[in-house]
Amino acid sequence: MPGFHHVEVWVTDLAQARAEWGWLLSTIGFERSGEWTEGESWTAGDGAYLTLTTSPNLSGPDHDRRAPGVNHLAFHGGSRAQVDAVVGFAASHGWRPLYQERYPFAGGPTHYAGWLENSAGFKAEIVADER
Repeated sequence: MPGFHHVEVWVTDLAQARAEWGWLLSTIGFERSGEWTEGESWTAGDGAYLTLTTSPNLSGPDHDRRAPGVNHLAFHGGSRAQVDAVVGFAASHGWRPLYQERYPFAGGPTHYAGWLENSAGFKAEIVADER
């Protein structure tokens, strides 16, 4: 069966990541499906999951979305009102809204989404369902 099995995001500050990512993921419908000393996993939908974990092999403290590698993760965000709510509450949960001057159509005139960046520099896109 094609598709992702899981995505693993390495973090330097697991407590901060648990707070920031935990809020975002639970808000958009993920559920924590596993937790251990060095990380946790979050599952939604078809069984694919996202893991947040720390490692002694990290090369630096921050995610650099402008370097080769992952630029951002995009998530289904539900209705336009639900995307608006996530973006509206993001700052009080460690996420900085991006491209506010073009929100919600920074990705084009038919792409309703909000972009957020957390304290480690990781970017998430929350995309509204098509109308």
